[in-house]
Amino acid sequence: MKTNRLQTTLDRLPYGDEIASSDLKVKKSLPEGVKSSELYQDVIRIAWPSFVELLLTQLASMVDLMMVGSIGGKTNPSMGAQALSAVGLTTQPKFLLMAAFIAMNTGVTALVARYKGTGDKEQANLVVRQGLLFTFIATIFLSILGIIFARPMVLFMGSTEEIVTEWGTQYLQIQMAGFLTMALTSTITASLRAVGDSRTCMIYNLIANGVNVIFNWLLIYGNLGFPEMGVAGASLATVIGQLVAFIIALSVLLRGNGFLKLEVKLGFYPHKLTLQNMLNIGLPAMIEQLLMRTGIIIFTRTVASLGTTAYATHQICMNIVSLSFMTGQAFAVSATTLVGQSLGRRRPDMAEAYCSKARTTGLISALVFMVVFAVFGREIVSLYNSDPSIIETGAKIMLFVAFLQPFQTSQFIIAGGLRGAGDTKATALITFLTVLLLRPGLAILLVNAGLGLYGAWIAFVSDQLTRSFLVLTRYNSGKWKLIKLKSEH
Repeated sequence: MKTNRLQTTLDRLPYGDEIASSDLKVKKSLPEGVKSSELYQDVIRIAWPSFVELLLTQLASMVDLMMVGSIGGKTNPSMGAQALSAVGLTTQPKFLLMAAFIAMNTGVTALVARYKGTGDKEQANLVVRQGLLFTFIATIFLSILGIIFARPMVLFMGSTEEIVTEWGTQYLQIQMAGFLTMALTSTITASLRAVGDSRTCMIYNLIANGVNVIFNWLLIYGNLGFPEMGVAGASLATVIGQLVAFIIALSVLLRGNGFLKLEVKLGFYPHKLTLQNMLNIGLPAMIEQLLMRTGIIIFTRTVASLGTTAYATHQICMNIVSLSFMTGQAFAVSATTLVGQSLGRRRPDMAEAYCSKARTTGLISALVFMVVFAVFGREIVSLYNSDPSIIETGAKIMLFVAFLQPFQTSQFIIAGGLRGAGDTKATALITFLTVLLLRPGLAILLVNAGLGLYGAWIAFVSDQLTRSFLVLTRYNSGKWKLIKLKSEH
């Protein structure tokens, strides 16, 4: 079957009927006239560019952190630990400020995917313009807040050394200065992925990552006559890379990709119904993000109380964990896109089939990561810092990371499917129970009981396992099939 890169098996199937509330049970059988191989092709066609993009993006992040961790060299590894802590303490405040547009991007993805399913280009492009409008306004406000309150946020996260606070403040302020281009790029990416064009996103993000790594080398160490800026140089390199990504992404959207095209002449005036649909999906997602970030901040502060070396070890392991997130997140992109498009075509049977194949494919990748982390955990940790205590503790924590892989990947993919359906209220409630209550509460209990960093990671594993069970339970209920847009009748 010949298809262009934005078409799927779904495009040749007829529209389905309205689903009855009595027909919610998730079925294991394939829809009539659909081959398993076709579904796998659609899932992989969307997932592989996202996987390559996310994997290489995370590898660039790891290289970034390795360069930061090498400040001071082998003669003074404690300086590298301070630099790692400074960068790590800015992560959650930045993600907290990102919650607004990340959440609205969930709405953008779900709506554009639905309209792609119905073939309504006009409405899909209206959603893109509304998403960019919201992101622009929200990010300007949040950038100013981030710059003004950078130091208090770093202190709040648990910084106990002045040099760590100073470096962290510089890093966060530079990130906030470049916040707008990163935010607008993320909205464009959410739109393109919704129509299945993950390949374009891969290309401009990989170019940006390359730029980031090059400027890391130039600005962290002061090579080729550039100023030696240390931690601040790492932050500036990231911002420069994000600017490059924005320029390319915007040019792609202005030119058009076959389904989406940004027509500036149509304006960016608020559209009530579109914004209402975005908010119906985005507000629960925003609440989920805020709950998640609040819980992680409490968790991070608990770990930071163990000292700079322990927190540097934690930051290294979390950075490596993020590498394994890429498998789940890539196939979650497929699940979100294909579930949204299937429901737009009133084919929940296809939504189920796509989600099932995405989980199966994702599991294979997760098992590969599981083996790599279990066998080579010590060697990977040692790439970040030469401190023997960091390497020893980090190697043991990598066993936790290896164990989590299949559960974590399945959870990401199913949650991606739920978000594609617009079922963000359920995921927000699950996040409240696990990330805000279970993880930080158990971490505080176990750390204070004398288990130290290992106690915090036991709490992390408990959170992931519980969340995986709850997400799967929600998916199996089938209630996500009944969610409609305001424009639907």
